[in-house]
Amino acid sequence: MLRGLLLAMAWTLPAAAQPALDRVDLELVLLADATGSIDDDEILLQRRGYAEAMADPQVLWAIDKGGSEARIAVTYVEWAGVAAQDVVVDWTVVADEASARAFGDRLMAAPRRARGTNAIGAALLKGLDLIEENRFDGWRKVIDLSGDSSWNPQGPTIAHARDAVLGAGVVINGLAILCRPPCSGRPRAEDLEAEYAEQIIGGPGAFVVTADGGESFAQAVRRKLILEIADLGR
Repeated sequence: MLRGLLLAMAWTLPAAAQPALDRVDLELVLLADATGSIDDDEILLQRRGYAEAMADPQVLWAIDKGGSEARIAVTYVEWAGVAAQDVVVDWTVVADEASARAFGDRLMAAPRRARGTNAIGAALLKGLDLIEENRFDGWRKVIDLSGDSSWNPQGPTIAHARDAVLGAGVVINGLAILCRPPCSGRPRAEDLEAEYAEQIIGGPGAFVVTADGGESFAQAVRRKLILEIADLGR
């Protein structure tokens, strides 16, 4: 009888409480190209573009008005080879100018660690892991990949990684870097924007923006963040 009573009590005891997830409007993984074609000046160009855009008044307005929580969670990752994805800034809540500038300060202060040959599929799967393992619960989940090529010579295929990300309900957007300073215009015969649209992006409302220089990059990042933050699909 005692054994039966103990078993009954075990069944009625509440399960161990799981920590509550932190609610945000958007979980955003920023995957920035750090492959061999990107030199240190271009690393700084990308970082500065994101740091400045995050604290831009229009972006902050989008955060404040874009959803019920008025806050987003963002992490910045530089990607290169299969084993070369560096989390430059871990998950950070951005809700106002102070938190946006703190994110930017951390981004600009960190050293470069990632280098290597393109592994876009591995980068996308890294982004998915970061979303699935974080402490946040966002109305929308987005991976944003920037790069100057769609070449993927190593690691998982882009198609495999894309299917896994989209299957988890995560949207993939793209920032195609068409040309780096001091050049302007489209630098190559292939259409990188079309390649990103066909091979990489996916999910409801997915899009590609393009940049072909320093000022253009900053503008593209700002536009992209506003679109990602404000269009929460709700």
